[in-house]
Amino acid sequence: MSTATHQIGWKTAAAIVVSNMIGTGIFTTLGFQLSDITNTYSIFLLWIIGGILALFGAFCYAELGSYFKGNGGDYIYLKETYHPVFGYLVSWISLIIGFSAPVALAALAMSKYLSVFNYTFGNGFAIGFIFLVAATLSFSLKASSRFHNFFTFIKIAFIIVLVVIGVMLPGSSAGNSLEFGNSWQDEIILPAFATSLVFVTYSYTGWNSASYIAGEIKDVQKNLPRALIVGTVFVTVSYLLVNFIMLKHAPISQMAGKEDVMGEAAGNMLGSGFGKIVNIFIALQLIATISGYLWVGSRLTQAFAKENHLWRSLAVNNKKGIPVRAIFIHAIIASVIILTGSFKEIFVYTAFILQLFASLSISTVFFLKKEQRKIFKSNLFYIFPAVFLLFSIYILYFTLIHNPKESIIGLGIVAFGLVLYVIDRKYFKKPSE
Repeated sequence: MSTATHQIGWKTAAAIVVSNMIGTGIFTTLGFQLSDITNTYSIFLLWIIGGILALFGAFCYAELGSYFKGNGGDYIYLKETYHPVFGYLVSWISLIIGFSAPVALAALAMSKYLSVFNYTFGNGFAIGFIFLVAATLSFSLKASSRFHNFFTFIKIAFIIVLVVIGVMLPGSSAGNSLEFGNSWQDEIILPAFATSLVFVTYSYTGWNSASYIAGEIKDVQKNLPRALIVGTVFVTVSYLLVNFIMLKHAPISQMAGKEDVMGEAAGNMLGSGFGKIVNIFIALQLIATISGYLWVGSRLTQAFAKENHLWRSLAVNNKKGIPVRAIFIHAIIASVIILTGSFKEIFVYTAFILQLFASLSISTVFFLKKEQRKIFKSNLFYIFPAVFLLFSIYILYFTLIHNPKESIIGLGIVAFGLVLYVIDRKYFKKPSE
């Protein structure tokens, strides 16, 4: 049978990129940004920069994925280019932060948005729902696919309907946050602009899904860049429009410092009754985020576990071929994260560490020779990683300076992974030995 029958076209690849990107960040981060950045041009610039960085990062990962045959993503790039310890650490970070923290954040955001019904959906609800989704993904691959695809459809349809309604309706009597003055010139040089980019880059997390699908795309040299450009541009435009809607329909005083910012805007935009329906749909589309991270994360953790004795028990499948132990360890870690920090704290240290490791992975592209690149042959290609890394240094520096507690928590998790690496290598033999 031809392998082409198992390959996907650029449209499917673009849909995967879109569904991986759109999640918690876009519906929760504007309130944190408005605490310091209030000019509409500044807000839009944040999201445009985020989209460009996502696209440039995805181009680099596409080239790396093509060279390394699309298997293993960051783990392979760092292990093969630098040292096995970096591969171990990025797998550890994927287990603790990369896939578990986003599950925690999505569940917390769900709780916050559903609290509009005059009932406090607290940490217990968030944790219970994570385990409910984990259990749903444990039955069979077919059931998991149907479950995830259904909620992904809700996610995309909801975004499109919300944007159309929000743009067409006139501004509410509650006022708005739109400000098109010249204050943006002062705001973009503030440290707060750099730290706001941490929230934005997290919201674009998912562009690196390119590294996991590169080996499955027909005519990868032509279709992968097309999928990445279409997917990332769609997400960027969607993000700009969603932010415009929130700014148009709610004053800064109503949104600054809050997580459920779209709920505030929707209540003004549609009235409290319809606003609550919007909150329900935001909660529903976050189910796809929880499902997606548990699904993909468990597979990567299973692969990681097979190579390291300390984690070998997580590699076990159930009778249906589902890595249930890996799924539930992510659910357990996400629950612990929920119980040990506020939404903003979790958000900042997650975004900080993901940006750090994405930068390390991107840096490996400089070790590819021109003849080893399969998609971008021109040396102008190096503009992509150079711009990405310069912005990363800028973001990471100001985050470390202005959010030292959260940054140190993130670095502490990395350091603990380093200790585990030493233990794993010193006291255990590899499974293959």
